[in-house]
Amino acid sequence: MLVSDAARLLRLLSLLQMPREWPGSELARRLEVTSRTVRRDVDRLRGLGYPVEATQGVLGGYRLVAGTAMPPLLLDDEEAVAIAVGLRTAARQPVAGIAEASARALAKLRQVLPARLARRVASLTAATSSSAAPGASLVDPGQLAVVAGAVEARSRVRFGYVAQENVVSRRHVEPVRLVALDRRWYLLAFDVERDDWRTFRLDRISAAMVTGVRFAPRQPPGGDAVGYLTRTMYATAPTYRAEATLRLPVELARARLGDFAGELTALDDGSCSWHSDDDTVEYLAFRLTALGCEFTVHGPAELVTHLRGLVERVGRSVAHPPGALARTPSTG
Repeated sequence: MLVSDAARLLRLLSLLQMPREWPGSELARRLEVTSRTVRRDVDRLRGLGYPVEATQGVLGGYRLVAGTAMPPLLLDDEEAVAIAVGLRTAARQPVAGIAEASARALAKLRQVLPARLARRVASLTAATSSSAAPGASLVDPGQLAVVAGAVEARSRVRFGYVAQENVVSRRHVEPVRLVALDRRWYLLAFDVERDDWRTFRLDRISAAMVTGVRFAPRQPPGGDAVGYLTRTMYATAPTYRAEATLRLPVELARARLGDFAGELTALDDGSCSWHSDDDTVEYLAFRLTALGCEFTVHGPAELVTHLRGLVERVGRSVAHPPGALARTPSTG
């Protein structure tokens, strides 16, 4: 189906959703096509499972059978599955109430799809599970909607912001792009008063208000919002390359490290050396401890120090057997 045909079918669905009957001649005039094309498009909609009724006579015409509060959706199999997968993925985003909202949206989606697609989406939903993103501060969905609207409208926005040092300020920015990165939402914007680019965490934004003042389109530095945000985040935190021996077969280490494999070299059947890509000591330590194997770190010193501190903290947390604190007699 051509793009113009699909767009016309969507327009036809929109008209038929109105609570009235449409004479074929009126639909043809609205869509700027012939009455024969209207009849063919109606047959296409019926073939996709949308119940379009036709009545004969002078007052006859076309109408969409009532039964849903939402207009039908013109989706093929791949598009329906893509939306379902997207909603399941959205449930893991650190936005307050997003898991429940995703479930409601999936339920509504199934109600307005033709039976064949509804069954496919229902099967996908039943076969998958999701959970809210762990360890991330929740974003207010209202604030997210306001900022997203300002990005779309290219309108300046004012909001309160709490910096990492707990310094509260009012900001006046030109919002350019929202970025979801490492279980957090960020806003890349041009700060009007500071005359420079700034990155803001959405969970630290409050009282966002669109001013209505439009601004000319801006390109993120380097032309890529995600790349710029990643570079600036790493620029504020020192990065290192880990050198370690892993008590793990090289292919198993490669599988567990995935995209973070860096350079792996087999030493024998049960161990390998790992030279990582640049990253922070916190993330390098996480990668090592998540491998589920013994390892020896040869450098850098900052990573060794961080791991020793981590071991001490974990050791203190399990210094007492379960229930020991509860059995300690009161001294009061």
